[in-house]
Amino acid sequence: MSADRPHILVVGGGYVGMYTALELQRKAKRARITVVDPQPHMTYQPFLPEAAAGNLEPRHVVAPLRKTLRGAHVITGYVESVDHARRTVNIVPVMGQPYELTYDHIVLAPGSVSRTLPIPGLKETAVGFKTVGEAIYLRNQVLGELDAADSTNDSELRQAATTFVFVGGGYAGIEALAELEDMVRDAVKYYRTLNQSDIRFVLVEASQRILPEVGPEMGAYTVQRLLDRGIDIRLNTRLESCVDGHVVLSDGEEFDARTVVWTAGVKAHPMLANTDLPLDDRGRVTCLPTLQVVDPEGNVVEGAWSAGDCASVPDLTSETPDATCSPSAQHAVRQAKRLGKNIAIMLNGGQPVNYEHKHVGSVASLGLYKGVAQTYGIKTKGFIAWLMHRSYHVSRVPTFNRKVRVISDWTLALFLRREVVALGQLHDPRASFELFATPTPPAAKTVVEAVATAGGPPEKLTEKPAEKSAKKAPAEPARTAR
Repeated sequence: MSADRPHILVVGGGYVGMYTALELQRKAKRARITVVDPQPHMTYQPFLPEAAAGNLEPRHVVAPLRKTLRGAHVITGYVESVDHARRTVNIVPVMGQPYELTYDHIVLAPGSVSRTLPIPGLKETAVGFKTVGEAIYLRNQVLGELDAADSTNDSELRQAATTFVFVGGGYAGIEALAELEDMVRDAVKYYRTLNQSDIRFVLVEASQRILPEVGPEMGAYTVQRLLDRGIDIRLNTRLESCVDGHVVLSDGEEFDARTVVWTAGVKAHPMLANTDLPLDDRGRVTCLPTLQVVDPEGNVVEGAWSAGDCASVPDLTSETPDATCSPSAQHAVRQAKRLGKNIAIMLNGGQPVNYEHKHVGSVASLGLYKGVAQTYGIKTKGFIAWLMHRSYHVSRVPTFNRKVRVISDWTLALFLRREVVALGQLHDPRASFELFATPTPPAAKTVVEAVATAGGPPEKLTEKPAEKSAKKAPAEPARTAR
């Protein structure tokens, strides 16, 4: 270890990574801190549904790492592998060649990724809901489909464009579904040929219940409220296929949908498999309550720490033997602060302290002025639960700057209607430029199609799903996740 300035490497800039680095800056001032993440910001995921629905500006739900962590070196890239025996990692930056970086202590906090299944068409058709980019894309996709449906006379295409499928009944799926359904109901009134009855939202959940975190009673209440809003809920149902947007469910129903959102759980980041650190049967780093990495024999792996979704941390407050902390923001933020303090204690020759926190409950938004909550055993629903949801999360969003911006967005929304316009050009901004840069002027129809493509997903406007399937080239081999 570098005696004068120990180097602490933080892998990941999410909840755990950013809050650990912040705590280290306060408690271990002599340490040199490096944070590595593919994105230059930390995303406050509980606000993604509101960002997707236009209730919050997307930039207000992220915290820039370089601005927040002024005392740390932030590397935009990802850690490909960890050789803790040599105290080195292999870093792949966004530009340039990979290189090795040495450290004295490492904090593994790459978080989790979407847990997908080998369902035909899922990789090519669906979109996840874990990043701000996915939230922006989904907003543009949904509004772009409304534009497409309002601009065609083909009834089959209109039906597919106005059908939105969400797979997974946990927090991410329910909140995204509820917020976007609210947005679409607001938007439809501006389309001359669309009615509320044309819109179809479908929730597919493989188990018997949704939102298990708020308990069976609140879960049942949520189902009833969503049914009252006309949402098609399929419990005990699996997605069997979605090739070219043709959705096949395990209950036998088939229909076309051009928007499929996958929120069916998460798993530990696959990068952890490229380390020499001990993992449990779910691919998570095994830890002590002190958040130190521990091997199967119970020996502490010196200089290695972990927390959050990618860590198996014993839950000392649970009555269930061998219980571990749930993958939630509530645990991640508190673990990160404890982890930063423990590293500082170790650097000063002390003994680390156990992490212990009893889960106080859960809150979930079901759209504007609607929500469910179960906190300290008390069940709440409707406007009060929605207000609790907003109050809790604005208190947890990092930095005073973010808090002010979020509250400002909410305040303005009380007086001004949200904007319901697709900005699909964000996903392919050069399409129009490339089209008109060609030597031969394109035909009028091609121009219209190109402009539509630049505005969103409507390259599918001129083809029915069956026709597109026939023209589609053979699928490329699946890429290995990094």
